[in-house]
Amino acid sequence: MSESLLHDLLSQRDWLLADGATGTNYFAMGLQSGDAPELWNVTHPERVASLHRAFIEVGADLILTNSFGGTGCRLKLHQAQDRVAELNRAAAAIAREEADKAPQPVVVAASLGPTGEILQPVGELDPAQAEEEFAEQASALAEGGADVIWLETMSSKEELQAAGAGAARTGLPVVATMTFDTNGSTMMGVPPMTLVDIYREAVPRLAAFGANCGVGAADLVGAVMAMRGRVSSDDILVAKANCGIPEFIDGEIHYSGTPQLMAEYARVARDIGARIIGGCCGTTPEHLATMRQALETHQPRPKPDIDQVAALLGPVSAGTRACCGSNPPAAPVTRRSRGGRRRQAGG
Repeated sequence: MSESLLHDLLSQRDWLLADGATGTNYFAMGLQSGDAPELWNVTHPERVASLHRAFIEVGADLILTNSFGGTGCRLKLHQAQDRVAELNRAAAAIAREEADKAPQPVVVAASLGPTGEILQPVGELDPAQAEEEFAEQASALAEGGADVIWLETMSSKEELQAAGAGAARTGLPVVATMTFDTNGSTMMGVPPMTLVDIYREAVPRLAAFGANCGVGAADLVGAVMAMRGRVSSDDILVAKANCGIPEFIDGEIHYSGTPQLMAEYARVARDIGARIIGGCCGTTPEHLATMRQALETHQPRPKPDIDQVAALLGPVSAGTRACCGSNPPAAPVTRRSRGGRRRQAGG
């Protein structure tokens, strides 16, 4: 498959539909909390393939590989740090096979998530070592058949830059998304506008950038709106929101978003200028099917302001409002702990 497939599709289409959650759907298939989903690429490849297939069948134009925690740093937690090449190559090969079976072109995006370590000078991981970790993973994913390297759920500028440098060695296009919380920044204090600066400084330049995960669709849309105010109409923005708000019910995480909410989110994301739109944690093939239908039938509307976003998608935090230049409400905002981030399988 051409390494310019993403560019080719974007030149032909106003929008592309990315897939939904990985981890949430794997848990429904039997993945246990604390297990490494990347091991499924060799122990249960049919389950990995079936999720890709389900998203493709409801209209996904882009699927992410099962490799979110595939760096040596992350796999070391499961005594699998010497299997980086094997597990990542398998992840890409599974996705590639399912994409090639599809009647329409499907982009295979190689998912690279954070190492789980904090980089110097705040933490202990040397940026050069981090770059090597990401380069090793990205190389295996490219060998397995990925079209694009997809950096996601990043919170540190230094780690994103290390990941970008490692990914760029493959020669494939690189996409980057960061995760923003209710303070209007990542958990490492990076605001959406800084991602725009990273985009402008990256060599080679990122093929697309935006936001994923976070809290709910309304805040993610707000983060993308903040970026849109600093970029040109030619820049490709990504929106990949969680399916509503995560809640603990009977000891398990459930997401509040209905298919109807995710359909409206897709329309709003398109209204604010996002061109690659998908779901993150909690998003099932059922949700994605309604998103596809919503995008196919959507008539462009005027770009909404943050109050209109809140009316359509739910409350927007003070931090997000501040990013968008709106007066925040009086209620205080509490930063989420690091433990609140998705830890398993990229959604």
